[in-house]
Amino acid sequence: MPSSRPSQYPVEIFTRYLSASSDSKETEEAKGQVEAQNHPDERPGKQFRFSEDLKPVDDVYANGKPYKGSGKLEGKVAWISGGDSGIGRATAILFALEGADVTIVYKQGEEKDAEDTKNYIRQKTNNTRTVHLVEADLRGEANCVQAIQSYLSHFSNKLDILVNNAAQQLENADPEMTGLTASQWEDTFALNIHSCFHVTKAALPHMPRGSSIINMASINAFVGRDDLLDYTTTKGAVVSFTRGLSNQIVGEKGIRVNAIAPGPIWTPLVPSTFSKSNVQEFVTSGGGVPMGRGGQPVEVATCCVFLASEDSSYISGNLLHPNGGVVIN
Repeated sequence: MPSSRPSQYPVEIFTRYLSASSDSKETEEAKGQVEAQNHPDERPGKQFRFSEDLKPVDDVYANGKPYKGSGKLEGKVAWISGGDSGIGRATAILFALEGADVTIVYKQGEEKDAEDTKNYIRQKTNNTRTVHLVEADLRGEANCVQAIQSYLSHFSNKLDILVNNAAQQLENADPEMTGLTASQWEDTFALNIHSCFHVTKAALPHMPRGSSIINMASINAFVGRDDLLDYTTTKGAVVSFTRGLSNQIVGEKGIRVNAIAPGPIWTPLVPSTFSKSNVQEFVTSGGGVPMGRGGQPVEVATCCVFLASEDSSYISGNLLHPNGGVVIN
């Protein structure tokens, strides 16, 4: 039965959220909620809480039909960082619907999101899937290794799918870069790219031939977004890491390595880390992409399913671009 939430796809609902007439009490309250929780100059802490009709879409297609698994990942086990919300959450849900057991890695303070995701997966799969939760700050090598070890102890040393998805982004549009501190730069690199190296290095000895590694890049690596300089730079590094790692292991180990470079996707990071003007641009035009709207997490998660499954058995060292129609050369 189709979900009652396909209206989240059209741009109109976002426009109503931030741009409706001032005499709409409900809309004004919603706008106040966004502004109260939006702190672009602060490191993201507790994730933004959406009203029910604005929650990101995890498992419903743009045409309103629910996602239905077909056993593409039956018998597989997956490790997903940042799997408690946004793209990571949708990926965990779709993997489970395709038959995989999953480990969701989340940061301290996001326990509720992680538990909510776990419970949702159990509900959607009639408790047939195992969901293992691991709290870890992936900005340190030891924590990355421990997050893999926790997974391995839970799933008998087998790892089929590795999704390096966790990342942080913080706005800074200062042309003199004075507002971009060295600590922020180093923290962003520690999570967005260094963790990919540490996690993958710890995971590789336990990944059999036919396994898949998926790294989350970004359209910003290709367009060079100026107000997310540190984030954009790390995502360029993710692209290069993906290509180099694939060349290093796909022939020798038979493990495929690919990346995804999403465009504007409606996740908790948007209202919790963007300025009001950037949120406004996102909700009215999807940041100016040809489709005229932002994407939903499910529209990236389906790419993860493709890259994790045998559907992409002859693809490695490449990128998928779910970005609303932006042409990337």
